[in-house]
Amino acid sequence: MTTSNWERSAQLDGIDRLILAHLVDHGRSSLADLAEAVSISASSAQRRLRRLEADGVIRGYRAVLDPAAIDRALVVHLSVVLVDHTAETVGRFERWIVDLDGLVSCHHVTGDVDYLLRVDVADVHALDVLLRRTLAQIPGVARFTTMVATSALVDRFVGAPGS
Repeated sequence: MTTSNWERSAQLDGIDRLILAHLVDHGRSSLADLAEAVSISASSAQRRLRRLEADGVIRGYRAVLDPAAIDRALVVHLSVVLVDHTAETVGRFERWIVDLDGLVSCHHVTGDVDYLLRVDVADVHALDVLLRRTLAQIPGVARFTTMVATSALVDRFVGAPGS
């Protein structure tokens, strides 16, 4: 029998949540630093960490890169509306979008739009190329709205399905 997300969430105690919060901000912490940060022994921290990894709560560890250093300084959020919601249209869009250069995240959402994307590009010229030569050419896209981020108040990576 599999454990639902709700059941898994209910199994996390306060120490587990402190460990997770610490790792989100300090993923490269040593075991000793992690243990000290959450006020438990290193052996207890190690056991909990291994359990969180084995249970799939922690899916992996990543490097967070400086977007400007890799020519991705312009953060763009896009809302996308499809012409219809047939399996063919949705499937075609999703096949095109997963390989989009600079794609950071893509979420299928409810409401007035169908998808919300975050794409990091080098500059306004790269954005123009993305919009005109890629997004506008995807069959089944009715319209999209572009929002360029001017600053980031909070930008955390917690994890995404399949990552």
